[in-house]
Amino acid sequence: MFIEIDIRDVKKNMLKAISDEWMLISAGNEQSSNMMTASWGLTGELWFRDVAVCFIRPQRYTLKFVEENETFALSFFGTEQKQALSFCGSKSGREYDKIKETGLTPVYSDGTVYYEQAKLVLICKKIALGNVKPEQILDETVITRCYPEKDFHKIFVGEIVKVLERR
Repeated sequence: MFIEIDIRDVKKNMLKAISDEWMLISAGNEQSSNMMTASWGLTGELWFRDVAVCFIRPQRYTLKFVEENETFALSFFGTEQKQALSFCGSKSGREYDKIKETGLTPVYSDGTVYYEQAKLVLICKKIALGNVKPEQILDETVITRCYPEKDFHKIFVGEIVKVLERR
């Protein structure tokens, strides 16, 4: 069962949750949705709003869903669902039914989709977007290490409009 909490009451270390445990970025509705695993992202305050920032490469199928919808969700699971998240990060929703393959149970609410097995969910309303541009990266090793294919991320800033925690 999920309860709604204030983002400031989240006890989870968000840096660890994103980089070590990973998250699912998801968007869409009951007719069509997709999710992808991400280990890069941010949470914080921007423009007097609580925000989450996520980064999606142009070839990712989930990009279409985040672009086409007003809201997206970030779902955090802990280590119990690491295998499912690994699948969602390595396989495309164009070729696989990720819900069927992972056994994750979608919840369609608040204009987006998240997953019943999550321990924490951030529902985000898009408020800004941009593109990583090579001329803005000051450390050349970032480009050589992270963008050898020149597939620079699209950036989405979402206002965190709801936080759900499993109880």
